Amino acid sequence: MPNAEQKQKIAAGQGFIAALDQSGGSTPKALRLYGVSEERYANDDEMFDLIHEMRSRIATSPAFTGDKVIGAILFEKTMDRDIAGKPSAQFLWEERGVVPFLKIDKGLEEEANGVQLMKPIPGLSELLTRAADKGIFGTKERSVIHAANPEGIAANVAQQFELGAQVVEHGLVPILEPEININAPDKAEAEALLRDEILKRLDALPGTSDVMLKLTLPEEANLYKPLIDHPRVLKVVALSGGYSREEANTRLAQNTGMVASFSRALTEGLSDDQSDSEFNETLGSAIGSIHAASVAG
Repeated sequence: MPNAEQKQKIAAGQGFIAALDQSGGSTPKALRLYGVSEERYANDDEMFDLIHEMRSRIATSPAFTGDKVIGAILFEKTMDRDIAGKPSAQFLWEERGVVPFLKIDKGLEEEANGVQLMKPIPGLSELLTRAADKGIFGTKERSVIHAANPEGIAANVAQQFELGAQVVEHGLVPILEPEININAPDKAEAEALLRDEILKRLDALPGTSDVMLKLTLPEEANLYKPLIDHPRVLKVVALSGGYSREEANTRLAQNTGMVASFSRALTEGLSDDQSDSEFNETLGSAIGSIHAASVAG
């Protein structure tokens, strides 16, 4: 069963979820934005060492606490490492009051019917068991919608809920993430289709299953309010999806009950060569603005 104290923190906490889960494909870009070029590392191991240093610096910052950051999504390699001498998930919860989640998807299939489904996840059961043993509360799994294709969106949502059911069986809470591409020409239509498809699936869930949703900020404010209010939904969080932090915050503040789960928008402005005081001030400002947008309305 999910940790009851952590569940209450997510359900009632006045804050947002930090996405610190860049994987092999997205780590080089994240490091470049942080001021670390490819010349600084010779292989994947060195690359992951550097991104872990960045994540550790964020997690140990005085600004990064459960007062405003209620959860954090980790990459598997982060879960398996330590932060400040403690296993990462344990450090986050015990030292920061931040609920730990784990990214479990392994990338995307090629686009078909306007969507990209998730690739198979080898060793999923073992990974979920290990995550639970390490103190992980929940998981996150991402797929992408590029067009308002009813067949594709239905398949995308079906896959998300099927994977979510496996996560629930292991005593964890899934964050289902059917992202909509912010550049989709029919984004608003896709969002309406997605909302209705998710509602159908939620209504069919047993009363013992709780899920979370991570969704692209919608064109119509409060479009996802029926999902936020659904009894099977613990929390609906928003991804920044390529919007700047300023635009993401503006859009988020218009959606009552939806909170942030930003990655790039959270780390915007952070740099490897900043002094600790500069780094902490920049991160604190980012956390403050994202928190304000998350609790607006």
